[in-house]
Amino acid sequence: MPLEYIASCQLPTPYAVFRMHGFQESKTGKEHIALTLGDVSTPEPVLARTHSECLTGDALYSMRCDCGYQLQEALRSIAEAERGLIMYLRQEGRGIGLLNKVRAYNLQDQGADTVQANEQLGFAADLRDYSICQPMLEHLGIRSIRLMTNNPRKVDSLRNMGIEVVERVPIEVGRNPHNTNYLNTKAGKLGHWLATHQDDELPPR
Repeated sequence: MPLEYIASCQLPTPYAVFRMHGFQESKTGKEHIALTLGDVSTPEPVLARTHSECLTGDALYSMRCDCGYQLQEALRSIAEAERGLIMYLRQEGRGIGLLNKVRAYNLQDQGADTVQANEQLGFAADLRDYSICQPMLEHLGIRSIRLMTNNPRKVDSLRNMGIEVVERVPIEVGRNPHNTNYLNTKAGKLGHWLATHQDDELPPR
């Protein structure tokens, strides 16, 4: 996928001072970012996460999903390792967009699970495209990664593009009573590597 590098800057966070790199899809104009910490161009595999945008979870602290928890855990883990990468992709709602995500949540309020809601709106269960990652990694000089994910499709997609994923690092955080059915559906219907148990304790934000 043609992707144009725009600019880079420092991004101070509570975890570390990251370097933020801006990219834009040449065809659609859609914008994406990558956060790096340390020298990621050396040959050692880079601790990395491919994170699709989730406004409700990442910015509004929604407990309906585990997205915000995963983003925070990725930032924390990379800061602890003092080296790593987050590719933040603008693919809200597993690719259906923000307003359709609101429609899907409305269907979930009425009893549909996350997969059924997408399908009732006429979408596939997961429309995300990870081909954006390849030109990002090439620009940053990253040769191999240790991928933080519970999603086997991410691992397969990146490997099929020729990206060397040397290890999958589990990132199971944020289970609570509001997202248990959601997580169980991801495990049961989408094949995510997740425990399927109820945990009534709400995790700290």
